[in-house]
Amino acid sequence: MVSKGILTKREKEVFELLVMNLSTKEIANALNISEKTVRNHISNAMQKLGVKGRAGAVVELLKLNEISL
Repeated sequence: MVSKGILTKREKEVFELLVMNLSTKEIANALNISEKTVRNHISNAMQKLGVKGRAGAVVELLKLNEISL
């Protein structure tokens, strides 16, 4: 079980934008970071959550009340 608050502030920001249906490029522009950095944040979060895809990560983050729709 993943403890609450395991994601960094930036990883959480990336997923908050991801659930708003923004693309990797749009997230990068919104946060003033590179697309590669966005992908790294997503990948790191998925690894921490023990899931294989973005959708799985979103589901887990919603269950943990880390993000909301």
